Amino acid sequence: MHPYLIITAAILFFSGNFIVGKALEGTVPPFTLALFRFISATLFLLPFCYKTIVLNHPLWKKEWKPLIGLSITGIVLFNGCLYLSVNYTSSINAAIVDALTPAVAAILGFILLKETLTKGQSFGIVLSFGGILWIITRGSLETLLSLSFNIGDIIMLVGIIFWAIYSIIIKQHSHKFPIIAGLVMTMIIGCIILLPISIIEWFTVGFPNLRSWQVIVGIIYIGIFPSALALLAWYRGVREVGPAKASIFFNLVPVFTTILSILFLNESFTQHQLFGGMIVLVGVYLSTRVPKSVRKGAHVLSKAK
Repeated sequence: MHPYLIITAAILFFSGNFIVGKALEGTVPPFTLALFRFISATLFLLPFCYKTIVLNHPLWKKEWKPLIGLSITGIVLFNGCLYLSVNYTSSINAAIVDALTPAVAAILGFILLKETLTKGQSFGIVLSFGGILWIITRGSLETLLSLSFNIGDIIMLVGIIFWAIYSIIIKQHSHKFPIIAGLVMTMIIGCIILLPISIIEWFTVGFPNLRSWQVIVGIIYIGIFPSALALLAWYRGVREVGPAKASIFFNLVPVFTTILSILFLNESFTQHQLFGGMIVLVGVYLSTRVPKSVRKGAHVLSKAK
């Protein structure tokens, strides 16, 4: 299969995560859904890497701090925010806000890692945030002045800050870990952290009905497709075409999510979402352009979205 088709399939699987999260709104609590997702993903991926996990026991013990950091930010907090946000906003909005992640990562890299930003990247960041502001205010100056934003969009913004921190930790530490085994270890730790949070949800809002086939299919999907198959497809595609070309495909996430939301969730796509989304994508493109002098050192971030 052509590598571009493989990467496109991975992005389509990632996009489906927003659809399932929205479809299970009010049925499965957000942190419980994250727990079930990564239990499913761990069970699916473990046969591929359990020997590597066992053999690298000293490594996990030595590098426990970055592993916990990755688990808390990328597994627990980002996914909790994602699934919580779609209880209050559309999956289309959530996906468009999620597209802002590279710009937020660039800002945090500038602040925390002292990375340089070109004028073009800085302009792209400002443009991206302008597009998001347009979307969450529905293009209304009155909404902006009254600060009556959609709480779901704000939660998603908080989520991508956690994902950006996760990306920075990956950039600093992922070279230490075997790719699949390292991800599975963060999933296992994430599940351990998610369990007590989920138990609190079960006592407050009730345990989800696991006898419902819709719930079971949804959990299996997000456990296998965006968390496992998409990851394997992504790494195969990156290996063949390189990280720079592959990363461009992430701009398709809001596009695919919009199409799937209209087809399966009967969500409407408004003009303010179209206009704001286009501004965001242009801004993200500008903010993630890497100067030719450093392009060879581009780093591929693990995706578990």
